[in-house]
Amino acid sequence: LFAPGLPYCLAMSSMTSGKSLKMFPTYWPAPHLLHHPLYLSLPPSEGSTLSPSSLSFGQVLKLYSEDGQSSKTLPVCSLTVGFLRMQKNWDIEHDMDRLNLWVPGKTDPYAISLVKGFRAFFLLNALFALADRRVATIRFLFANVFVNLLQYIEEEWTLLIDCIEKGIIPDIEKLDHLREPLEKHFTPNPIRAAELREIGPPGIQGWAVRVWPDLKKFIGITGGSAAASVPKVTHILGPSVTMQAPCYGSSECFIAVPYFNGNPNTDFKMVPVDGVTEYLDVRSNEPSEHVLSAWELETGGHYEPVLTTRNGMWRYRIGDVVVVKGFAPDDGLPVINYLHRRDGSLNLAYGSTCTESQLTDAIVSASERWIGQIIDFTVVADDRIAPVTYGYLVEIEGEIGKDAKQAVQHTFEDLAKNNVYHLAFLQARGRKPTIRLVERGTFTEYRRQKCDKTNISMGQVKVPIVLSNETFKEWFLQRVIVEL
Repeated sequence: LFAPGLPYCLAMSSMTSGKSLKMFPTYWPAPHLLHHPLYLSLPPSEGSTLSPSSLSFGQVLKLYSEDGQSSKTLPVCSLTVGFLRMQKNWDIEHDMDRLNLWVPGKTDPYAISLVKGFRAFFLLNALFALADRRVATIRFLFANVFVNLLQYIEEEWTLLIDCIEKGIIPDIEKLDHLREPLEKHFTPNPIRAAELREIGPPGIQGWAVRVWPDLKKFIGITGGSAAASVPKVTHILGPSVTMQAPCYGSSECFIAVPYFNGNPNTDFKMVPVDGVTEYLDVRSNEPSEHVLSAWELETGGHYEPVLTTRNGMWRYRIGDVVVVKGFAPDDGLPVINYLHRRDGSLNLAYGSTCTESQLTDAIVSASERWIGQIIDFTVVADDRIAPVTYGYLVEIEGEIGKDAKQAVQHTFEDLAKNNVYHLAFLQARGRKPTIRLVERGTFTEYRRQKCDKTNISMGQVKVPIVLSNETFKEWFLQRVIVEL
């Protein structure tokens, strides 16, 4: 009844929790909805848009009818890739026929979206973006992926500027048949190269506006696992660039749009476009079957969204926790902030205590005050001595603060605002958190490995705030350079 016919694609989850890959059938929405702000993959812009998009897919399924005569190709890809292909009507059978295409308004030609290698994908996007002085909008699904791009720009600055001056595509891996169409699009630009050399690599406040004088807007998720990168992003953008989130949703369903009468970076208005949302009161003792409608919510209440979607999902729990800030005066729809995952706490000996948002706020605050400019972080169970505690693994940029060891106490005091954690500490069932710094580029390499192993879209990989995968935990620990 809800999803007749065959889906357009199977959308992959990003596997943030470390659990197995989930796939959800995704169908064509009504034609007029493809241009709704929820689905727009390329936002309106007065100039060029830096919005790297990978059209790669995990696998392609071939479905045959009972008579064996007719068939349908079904790509397995991220939801973002699926909707981009829908909007542009880009079937996978004719990808090679579009190699010379360059969508007007984008900094990157079509061929880059087919690049498989993680490093090659980001370097080529950086190359074409730096060569384009007209960038007015930067859009990444997650703000910390923009930081990955900045790291590649800084590491390969000399190479990138030389290529812009000479009009050559660098000798990087996994280009193969894509090199020729890219070379057709890239011409020498010594004037632009000289301008960029004078500016220098990313570092100074407002660097992005110096490189792209028309830059007005940054679109990207800055909450959840991306929150740690916000100080770095705002420093590079400078105060003149506005920031907003793209939307609030998941692989299962788009749920809400930025609320521009509030803070479009963190405030979202729930919209019944991609599905109908009901709610569970996470503070209530009511059974989980007791779902609430939008008009039953209360300002300040904490709720878990429950989705019934166009794609056939019926009362599906996504595991997020949101807080209701109020209701839009024009249509009464709830305005919410995302808080954290409902099951995202680390299970310590005395139970799950601090939420993802509490863990994030504590380390971001401590880093700004004591450690330095944080790039990314994750939390593991530190079981080197009893009792087990929160073990932060943090990547920073630049020099470590001279009083960085004070960050442990700062972080502890923030976490101790959680009464359960504080009581456990007083009863010697808990101890202070630990903070270990990892070498530069660790989180970029983590994303690369996740992409290579799972074929998730390169811009969709999230680093879990709480890392439970033992293999990756050991991998991170091997990259520790100092403990505070």
